[in-house]
Amino acid sequence: MAENKWKERNDLQQKRAISAEVARLSGLFAGLDSKKAEVVEGLIREVAFMRIQLEELKVKLLSEGFMITMPQGKYEIQVESPYSRAYATMIQRYTTAIGKLMELLPKEVAGMVDDGFDDFVDSR
Repeated sequence: MAENKWKERNDLQQKRAISAEVARLSGLFAGLDSKKAEVVEGLIREVAFMRIQLEELKVKLLSEGFMITMPQGKYEIQVESPYSRAYATMIQRYTTAIGKLMELLPKEVAGMVDDGFDDFVDSR
């Protein structure tokens, strides 16, 4: 997935990326009891979908920008891109959903999940 991270994906590539993300997340929750696993399954699919869509929106934002020029008669105005609005809304929902998933992780697994924060801090 990393090789095409900042390129637009076709439908098949998106489905494969979503499946890979579902598999990655499902692996973290492999030890859950069956009742929790049923609840987590749907949330994992939705979170995986959102993550891939966020990457797609990011590609659009990087190529087209956060602002677009809209003609208004004899002049033009700068307005927020629809991709920007969609990204802002989805990132909030993704953050909430992934937080809920993390709360359901078994305690021993939750401590092992690398969110990349330490690498970010170390790179500064």
